[in-house]
Amino acid sequence: MTRTTSARRRRRAAPSRFERAGRRAAALQRPRVVLALVLVLGLVSVMMLDGYLRSEVLGDHRVRTGASYDKVPQRILDGGPILTSTNGSMRTQSVPKKTIVLTFDDGPDATYTEKVLEILADNDVHGTFFLVGSMIARHPGIVKDMVGQGNEVGLHTFTHVDLSYQSDARVARELTQTQLALAGAAGITTKLVRAPYSSEAAAIDNYSWPVYKKLGAMGYTSVFVDTDSDDWKQPGVSKIVQWATPKKSKGASVLFHDAGGNRDQTLKALPKYIKKMKAKGYTFTTVSGAMAKTAAQAGSAQDDSAQPGEEQRSGQVPGGAARQGTGIPPSSGTNPPGSTLNVEQAAHAEAAGTTLYEGKALIAAVALAEWTVPALAVFLAVVGVAVMARFAMMLVLARRHYRQRNKRRFSWGPPVTRPVSVIVPAYNEKECIANTLKSLAQSTHPIEIIVVDDGSTDGTKEIAESLGLPNVRVIRQENAGKPAALNNGVRNASYDIVVMMDGDTVFEPDTVRQLVQPFAAPDIGAVAGNAKVGNRNTVIGAWQHIEYVMGFNLDRRMYDLLRCMPTIPGAIGAFRRQAVLEVGGMSEDTLAEDTDITVAMHRAGWRVVYQEHARAWTEAPASLKQLWSQRYRWSYGTMQALWKHRKSMVDKGPSGRFGRVGMPLVVLFQIVTPVFAPLIDLFTVYSMIFVDFKASLLAWLAVLGIQLVCAAYAFRLDGEKYRYLWMLPLQQIAYRQMMYLVLIHSSITALTGGRLRWQKLKRTGEVGTPTGVGR
Repeated sequence: MTRTTSARRRRRAAPSRFERAGRRAAALQRPRVVLALVLVLGLVSVMMLDGYLRSEVLGDHRVRTGASYDKVPQRILDGGPILTSTNGSMRTQSVPKKTIVLTFDDGPDATYTEKVLEILADNDVHGTFFLVGSMIARHPGIVKDMVGQGNEVGLHTFTHVDLSYQSDARVARELTQTQLALAGAAGITTKLVRAPYSSEAAAIDNYSWPVYKKLGAMGYTSVFVDTDSDDWKQPGVSKIVQWATPKKSKGASVLFHDAGGNRDQTLKALPKYIKKMKAKGYTFTTVSGAMAKTAAQAGSAQDDSAQPGEEQRSGQVPGGAARQGTGIPPSSGTNPPGSTLNVEQAAHAEAAGTTLYEGKALIAAVALAEWTVPALAVFLAVVGVAVMARFAMMLVLARRHYRQRNKRRFSWGPPVTRPVSVIVPAYNEKECIANTLKSLAQSTHPIEIIVVDDGSTDGTKEIAESLGLPNVRVIRQENAGKPAALNNGVRNASYDIVVMMDGDTVFEPDTVRQLVQPFAAPDIGAVAGNAKVGNRNTVIGAWQHIEYVMGFNLDRRMYDLLRCMPTIPGAIGAFRRQAVLEVGGMSEDTLAEDTDITVAMHRAGWRVVYQEHARAWTEAPASLKQLWSQRYRWSYGTMQALWKHRKSMVDKGPSGRFGRVGMPLVVLFQIVTPVFAPLIDLFTVYSMIFVDFKASLLAWLAVLGIQLVCAAYAFRLDGEKYRYLWMLPLQQIAYRQMMYLVLIHSSITALTGGRLRWQKLKRTGEVGTPTGVGR
């Protein structure tokens, strides 16, 4: 007895076929959810990288002016433009007489830098370019050409920030990232650096002095200017040449810009300046060349002040300076193999090992971001325009539909008064079945009611039979799914028109009569009714109520006029029995049997219309979990149906109208646009945080205003009260994002070949007769 009971318990505990299928489906969904999250994370990362490159993310645009300098040694303030550190001692060095060090800041630039390089090459002159890391990463080819031409390069930080405001970690990160970019672009690193917004050594203040000491300790040589051309002010070619000319015969580190704005005047002034200075007997070199020249002039008497020059030539860190605070030493090797020792590029060192590969990875990532983000921006702009055009088209066609169908003289033809069959598929609907059948019993149109119990285990069949309602037949079948239940009902229907509804839906007394009137036209094979959310007094219910009125029903008005209705809602639809049988009944090939049969009827040559006055009240999912489950099935099923009927796009004649018009519209506005719509919101949030909050907010509010106008008009056409529209902003922020994620999840499932089973939603039975529904 005990063994028998235990065996029975074990048998009862064994999972059913549906439970096993559900577990397998759940196991398959987890990798797809992870894949979706990885894709979103990847996109966010690309956007953040692109924003970082443009100083939108972590950008710091502060510039310090007017600070004191009493803590800066006077010998530094009075010294030359080259600042080095030897054994912790900071020293300056001047440019030799009759020597010009041409320096260029803020590049590389795709428009001007290459032209500057051409001018230097034509005049047999080399310069020193202080490069912004983000610009290096975006234009690596220019940097490679620059170095190959014999020019010297230095660091100008990665995002062009004022280093006096930054922490030690940020300073190190700015330099490390720029070194990586330089390594990836040209295969080198450099020990030269020029801090953004710096000028002469005399301008060093109490806030920037500790930064320069830190840079010296890290092995960097800081480079300032003696003469500033102020070309960024665009004062005119003659002024630029004049201001760049050093006094008397002094040597000078001269500043020009090859990026950062309009540099047309710089391009005109530069060749004139070079010719002028050569005519005066000046020679041109790089920073390293100037340091080597000073060391050579010192002769064999080498002292501490000359030591940096020797170390420049050997490519070593001056005085063995510690390389603390950064993962990349400013110079950790020699000139690239195969090259002759170039004094003018002595600050360069070959990048090797992880530095080289990390640099190449950075260049590749930036290239991806540089291509992806602008392409997405253009694509999303097109999507945005398409969405706005759709709103406009919906409003115009919905108004036309309303005026056409509500004219006093409008008629489908002779009134349809003959009896029809109403099929109610039911699976464990004990909470709702009584309300559903009682609402049908009040119908003003003659009907027979066929309840197809699909293997319910909760007493649904018994409840239906116990009501004792006239003209009600209850058919019992083994659990086979909703399509099989509907097909069973069609086979047992007594009349030529069948109305299909869900077991949790209630009709108004006049619903059936309104729903069947279009069948007066002989070319109409099916009619879509107006599904309403009955449990709309919760937040989730109100969101779905807005969606039903604005989305589904406004869409159906448009599709009706275009004669390409994509879906007859399962909650309320009517069919010619002959048409249903002609297309093979309700198919089990997809999870959206309502969309499947609607498209099939289009392809069979039948017309499908929308009857707005036939209203049905359905119980919408009451929790986010149930809502996700329902919409996931709807989205996936719609994709299945569209794929199944993809050949409709090449059908000819009236049967191909759905493929030519409806299929592209559904794919574009129900799949493609919603899939990419979260990106628009992501770009909006990004812009609010990192770009221009006010402009982005105004743009978002403008779009919300357009949606509000559309929603208000839809509510007006449907005779709904406007009080639910105050939920629209929150719906756009929370509910819409969830629907987008559902669609993305469904798309990934479809693309990866997943299968999805039917899911039974939990019902409460709170939707009663329409008079009990608050409107």
